[in-house]
Amino acid sequence: MPNAAPSTPGPAPIRVPESLAASLVDCLGEAGRGWVARLPSLAAGLMERWRLRLAGPPAHGVLGLVLPVLRADGTPGALKLQPVDEETVGEPVALRAWDGRGAVRLLAHDPATGSMLLERLDPNRSLHAVPDDLAALRVLAGLLARLTEHQAPPGLRHLADLADAMLAQVPAALAALADPGDRRLVADCAAALREVRPEPGDRLLHWDLHYGNVLAPEGSDGRAPWLAIDPKPLAGDPGFELLPALHNRWADLAATGDVRRALHRRFDLMTDVLGLDRARATSWTLARVLQNALWGVEDGGTTLAPTQRAVAEALLTR
Repeated sequence: MPNAAPSTPGPAPIRVPESLAASLVDCLGEAGRGWVARLPSLAAGLMERWRLRLAGPPAHGVLGLVLPVLRADGTPGALKLQPVDEETVGEPVALRAWDGRGAVRLLAHDPATGSMLLERLDPNRSLHAVPDDLAALRVLAGLLARLTEHQAPPGLRHLADLADAMLAQVPAALAALADPGDRRLVADCAAALREVRPEPGDRLLHWDLHYGNVLAPEGSDGRAPWLAIDPKPLAGDPGFELLPALHNRWADLAATGDVRRALHRRFDLMTDVLGLDRARATSWTLARVLQNALWGVEDGGTTLAPTQRAVAEALLTR
């Protein structure tokens, strides 16, 4: 009786990076541990359904795994797997609305798991790598202007609701802060938010557009030199988008020898490119400082982060 032909082994199972597994457990506890256990089979099932082949080592953020893949026709893609929460649930909605105009293009989406197949960008080429921080900021501001041209689709979280929740948390945060100066700044930020809360806006916001969330495409297809990734979509006023780009690349600000003046220069450049009213953008940026302060207190902090304090002081004392 002839020997049976040896079976062809299937693709090796996806290995979850230890650093991602630790981050998921740290952030989500047992739910994160369960997600880590499900990731290999989830990835394998989607790769079979979407006819994908693994094309390199995985990358990851705090909670999400990104696998470089090749599609059936040989074009590159990136399979993104992440737990769905109130911040990430709207990501495919926003990416469809932008349709590759200023943001990474969504190629496929699995509503049951929140998994997405995206066009492949180069994870090693972000705006952090652009030596001139103002040149990098011009790119980022131009992307923000393009992204916020869109009215937010139905169903996304709204800045008005976030604002109300933030204002409700202010009394407890003031009681938790140890320094009187920090308490004054938080109170001033809350007052600024109350001024603009009646008009929260209706634009499609990215909510987390910093230099590391702007990548270059792999190769040069001529479509766009830089594209936004990882939105946490929100409907609201574009002024709420400015803070991440103000306090990221802080070493570049410090190197000028005059942090306050450098912050003003960044803020003015962004408001000019986006065509924003500066007084209103100032209030929404202070609201974003308030949000970060509230998150810090929620995590047990009793002082403001120095960068947040510097931004608030720079905007409040112009």
